[in-house]
Amino acid sequence: MRKKFLQWIEINSSAFKHNLNQFRNLIGATKKLLIVVKANAYGHGIIEISRLAENCGVDWLGVNSLEEALIIKRNGISLPILILGYVGLVDLPEAVENEFRLTVYNKETIEKLGEITSKIKKKAYLHIKVETGTHRQGINKEELIPFIKFIKKYPYLSIEGLSTHFANIEDTTDHSYAQKQLNMFNFCIELLKRKGIFIPVKHTACTAATILFPETYFDMVRVGIGIYGLWPSKETYLSCLLRGRQPVSLKPILTWKTRIAQIKNVPEGSFIGYGCTYKTTRPTKLAVLPIGYYDGYDRKLSNFSYVLIKGKRAPVRGRVAMNMITVDITDIPGVKLEDEVVLLGEQGNEIISAEYLASLCGTINYEIVTRINPLIPRIVI
Repeated sequence: MRKKFLQWIEINSSAFKHNLNQFRNLIGATKKLLIVVKANAYGHGIIEISRLAENCGVDWLGVNSLEEALIIKRNGISLPILILGYVGLVDLPEAVENEFRLTVYNKETIEKLGEITSKIKKKAYLHIKVETGTHRQGINKEELIPFIKFIKKYPYLSIEGLSTHFANIEDTTDHSYAQKQLNMFNFCIELLKRKGIFIPVKHTACTAATILFPETYFDMVRVGIGIYGLWPSKETYLSCLLRGRQPVSLKPILTWKTRIAQIKNVPEGSFIGYGCTYKTTRPTKLAVLPIGYYDGYDRKLSNFSYVLIKGKRAPVRGRVAMNMITVDITDIPGVKLEDEVVLLGEQGNEIISAEYLASLCGTINYEIVTRINPLIPRIVI
């Protein structure tokens, strides 16, 4: 018998497969599909999503850190893993031993990898990050050939990939800056060709680029937010329409649920929660829910948001506390203790989207889902 959780995340495997097929159809059979599972798979559960990805035929996984890569491997998932973020010099032996692909751009990293791999006679597979305009990780085009020559000094270092990352492809319908970045990346590829250097796995495309620009696919695409059924931005959707492209059909795969911990009646004129920020204007029936900002339910949702109970909207009353919120169920008949409550997702004909919660918090859908506490159970349905 399954434990009756007080709060949990449901991951819809059918919706995941649907989204995966949408991107497979876009990129075709010859391109590799990497899905990004960093930040606990954007809040969806790194183990659950990685296992689902492997079962559904995804080619690669992308993570931010060595720690994330180790979690995946220790759970028996055997897909190639590319670490997109920085790995400290002291941690490089563990990364090599576990055969994780590494994003590189520092000579110090190369020197250390050269030393490690020569000692244990084991190859390390590297993906060089090219700086094209985001000005975070990466090396400038002038450094690329010298950097490759430096790598080739070490016999056990293999240059497997070349990548970059777009700075302004989601937030606008004017993609001139992204085009400049793509031109710079293509310049680097031509530069390597002239030097007789072939790199097998070239990749630039995030979700937005994959949806909008086939010319960014190269050998592999890196799909993040879209695989979870969320659009990168409204501008990306609008750009689809402006370019005459059929928008992909994305289905959110996450539903966040809890249960009612207490039901109580309070008289007119009662203050609710910390700071007495809400005062009832009628006799009111309240439901106390065992979730709060510790769990990722943002404090900015105080007195603004609503949850779904029996397919109806129950407004949040008072401040979101660390571990509790209170909602108004006066107009929802038949509510009982431990009834199911939807915080994010669908119930009946109603829906609470990540975009809606993000609009109340002044942020983006990425932050709403990635901040859900990783200790909350994730259940694949």
